[in-house]
Amino acid sequence: MRKAMTDAELKLWNEIRAHRLMGLAFRRQMPIAGYIVDFACPNRKLIVELDGSQHASHEVSASDAARTAKLTALGWTALRFWNDDVIRDIDNVCQHIVIAAGLAGAEMPEPATEEFVP
Repeated sequence: MRKAMTDAELKLWNEIRAHRLMGLAFRRQMPIAGYIVDFACPNRKLIVELDGSQHASHEVSASDAARTAKLTALGWTALRFWNDDVIRDIDNVCQHIVIAAGLAGAEMPEPATEEFVP
């Protein structure tokens, strides 16, 4: 397990912690079936993996495909995003995650407001 998050992981984690993903509860660096996934939402059996340029190589890409196949066989849905996409377009990434979780079209919760009484 890594202690330090990449810039992309930190950006997505901040979105999760700010409840911008329809309140989905994610854990980071969660072990599943012998793998440590970047982010997992156990309630929805949803995995989010963020990939850097090393994942573009044929060898790593094949390993990623085998990993995804095993996790899918266990009932998980695995989403993969490039780090650059997270950095450049976090809103689109979050939207894809919400859609995959089956929450598309759900109404966003209203922010809590405090009433001022003088």
